[in-house]
Amino acid sequence: MHAIIIEDKKLVLREVPDPEAGEGEVVVDVTAAGVNRADVSQRQGHYPPPPGASPYPGLECAGVISAIGPGVTGRHVGERVSALLSGGGYAEKVAVPAGQLLSVPAGLSLTEAAALPEVSCTVWSNVVDRDRLRKGQTLLVHGGGSGIGTFAIQLGKALGASVVATARAGKHDALRALGADLVIDYTTDDFVAATRDFNGRGADVILDIVGAKYLSRNIEALAPNGRLSVIGMQGGRKVELDLGQLMAKRGSVSSTSLRARPTADKARIVAAVTRDVWPLVEAGAIRPIIHTTLPLAEAAEAHQIMESSDHLGKILLTP
Repeated sequence: MHAIIIEDKKLVLREVPDPEAGEGEVVVDVTAAGVNRADVSQRQGHYPPPPGASPYPGLECAGVISAIGPGVTGRHVGERVSALLSGGGYAEKVAVPAGQLLSVPAGLSLTEAAALPEVSCTVWSNVVDRDRLRKGQTLLVHGGGSGIGTFAIQLGKALGASVVATARAGKHDALRALGADLVIDYTTDDFVAATRDFNGRGADVILDIVGAKYLSRNIEALAPNGRLSVIGMQGGRKVELDLGQLMAKRGSVSSTSLRARPTADKARIVAAVTRDVWPLVEAGAIRPIIHTTLPLAEAAEAHQIMESSDHLGKILLTP
């Protein structure tokens, strides 16, 4: 099969051995794979795959099952699925633990379904599972125009929350169309003041992809008893934390990654997303937002688009 490998921090298309379905795994013939910021970090040498994972980039895909390994039940060859991966999505085939397979929501193509596994599992595990966003609360989403951001805006609205997002001015109309109640231009405006002015108290939940650069201001933007989830480090990884500032808010800060979680925990998240989120997709309350779809051989161009941050929603690769 063909796959994208990393050589000297560059993406190169190569002929590689086909994967085999191990214990508890299936092989998926990939129709489309999502491109994520974590793939860029892996290419740059900052985010190596966990032990035992495929060395090829790619954390999500959709396609058709072509082989089933020992111990797998309830799946069949020819079944259309999407999948949360620990790696290997930038390829024509990928081996996946069966617990990380998701159905394809009714009404979506396989290509559209490839845009959902990583964002849905990341957002649900933080905003719902950990931070307990509820109807009537306020969610602040940084990087509202990203794949994560466009999904989080839609999920927040579907749960009955008010949603505030930060993004460049050129993306504001699109984010309002997705349901954002307030969109803030982070290049010119103070998101702390704007969030407080919006509801008089701040954000109950903040989903942050920036990291160190925003930590102090994020805590300022929290409502009393607010929860901050840091899921990215685009603005650095080290910063001083003012515990007094956090205690005054009775706030909490968590930082999570999805890729290195144990297989059983990822299976739990996938099952919950299938149960709680897929009905919202099938009802039209959430839809995949796809910026562009490129051939697998043009993965380097996909990374250039990702690094420019000019895109809205997901970038996909098709073998």
